[in-house]
Amino acid sequence: MGLNKKQLKLVEQLERRVELCREFMNDWLLFNQILTSYPNPGINKAQLEQQFLKIKSKLAREHRVLKDTLLDDYTLDGNTMNIVSGATSLEAIYAQSEVALKKLQTEWHRALISINETMGVIEDKKSRAERGERVFIATQDMMVNARGGGGMNPNTKTFMIIGAVIAALAIVFYLNLFGIADMYKSALGMGSTIPQ
Repeated sequence: MGLNKKQLKLVEQLERRVELCREFMNDWLLFNQILTSYPNPGINKAQLEQQFLKIKSKLAREHRVLKDTLLDDYTLDGNTMNIVSGATSLEAIYAQSEVALKKLQTEWHRALISINETMGVIEDKKSRAERGERVFIATQDMMVNARGGGGMNPNTKTFMIIGAVIAALAIVFYLNLFGIADMYKSALGMGSTIPQ
């Protein structure tokens, strides 16, 4: 049984998400390769610094796109971009203590695992969607509508609040809750009887 248009579109969206994750992971691996190559003897350090700055910029751009595209499926380690932004230059990184270098490597590995987990979840959804199973993925449209009172116009929201307050007051007066209606009637002289 073939997939309908909606299912094909879903598979297409998931394929794009897998590609974005894969590209980010490849660049994450390149980031580490450049990082670990720096102390090797005979390496062109100036050229490596230039490559390092380029891959950092690319990772920052890709990360934003990845986060905005994956939405609910985005589960990367929160420290991922701190690693990139904290690594100002290769020279500065290797000027740190051995403990700081080990910590950076540990954080890089934790982020790599997180990237792999995210990609695994998306690849699983994609393969299930290709088999025709129902799979949910959040979209930008859903997220926009989920914010700001369901996407309601602020003026409509204000009128609805005013209407609700008026309706509540009408109910209080009609049912004479807490004797409020009697109090207002007597204050306005409406409750008094005309002597005969």
